[in-house]
Amino acid sequence: MTTTASAPTPDPAPGTTPSTTPDLLIEVDGRPATEAGLRLRALDTYGHFTALQIRDGRTRGMDLHLARLDAATRELFGTGLDGERVRAALRHALDGVRDASARVYVHWRDETNGVPGPGGPTGTGGTSLMVTVRPPAVLDRRPRSMMSVPYQRPVPHIKHLGGFAQTHYGRVARRAGFTDALLTGPGGVVSEGAIANVAFWDGTSLVWPDAPALTGTTMALLEPRLPAAGIPSVRRAVTLADLPLFRTAFVTNSRGIAPVGRIDETVFPGDAELLKTVTEVYEGVKWDRI
Repeated sequence: MTTTASAPTPDPAPGTTPSTTPDLLIEVDGRPATEAGLRLRALDTYGHFTALQIRDGRTRGMDLHLARLDAATRELFGTGLDGERVRAALRHALDGVRDASARVYVHWRDETNGVPGPGGPTGTGGTSLMVTVRPPAVLDRRPRSMMSVPYQRPVPHIKHLGGFAQTHYGRVARRAGFTDALLTGPGGVVSEGAIANVAFWDGTSLVWPDAPALTGTTMALLEPRLPAAGIPSVRRAVTLADLPLFRTAFVTNSRGIAPVGRIDETVFPGDAELLKTVTEVYEGVKWDRI
């Protein structure tokens, strides 16, 4: 399923064929998606996915994406997911496109009818991969504002489907004049953004909330590299009541890193030098071939 291509990629290397990024391309198990297949997937929210930003045919943290998909597939469906199969599915869908936003979705295919179903360890069938390709995206780096909401994702360590509450609270926050929502638990415990991890600087350490949340690939790439850049990185509980103690905050996801200017009524002074260093650490991560 492909719409008219519209987003040009940079000039290709000599001897290669120019390609463009489609507005939307969807493949299921290496074939163009059919209306029937998409309709069934729209009704089946039991699955998981990973989101990648691809530049010049490469992405950051490919091993983390593959590990995420394999671990979630084992937990949800009782079987592993071969990384080379994922790479091949991505390469086939990209078909020469060098810059894109891509997602890999994993469902269970019921062998009795060839379509997604609950399946898993007690059912017959196997994993089914859906790959989507869209134009590349970059996180808006202007300071963001976040509205705290009383919600934590279920099974938060898995990037699963069916994020109704995240979408709902994100819309509620934007209608209230904020950029996005901040997910919190009992007692005002801070977990994560609706679609991003959040970190805070207390003047001596970068603090990642120790609460139920998905460890995003950007966070996973940053966390072990920050100490070498002179930025201690720790995980500890953060509550809404603690926010005035922090000097700055920022969010991370597959699109990049952006500062947070305020959460609810708490305004963060910000630290441009810190954000510059954190961004440089992330941008210094090598890009992996798909």
